[in-house]
Amino acid sequence: MLYAIISEDVADSLAKRKPARADHIARLNALYDSGRLIIAGPHPAVDSNDPGDAGFTGSLVVAEFSSLSEAQQWADADPYIAAGVYAKVTVKPFKRVLP
Repeated sequence: MLYAIISEDVADSLAKRKPARADHIARLNALYDSGRLIIAGPHPAVDSNDPGDAGFTGSLVVAEFSSLSEAQQWADADPYIAAGVYAKVTVKPFKRVLP
């Protein structure tokens, strides 16, 4: 089943994101390589694909896991959590309708 992992950053998270980014991306690439990643990316803090120093306000990952518990465990192990980037992470089932 698909699950949405919706993360909200702490204020001014950009400095915390940068050192943990490579490990964060590596985990996403592993999901992609296994055919389980549907979409992933950050929410820019301003209306721009490149927000610069404005940074990001959170992230969205939609991926396939065998259970809500597995999705939650994967989300809990995100390097951004250990780095203090995320203030809140919500994991919930997602039903893909389109495309």
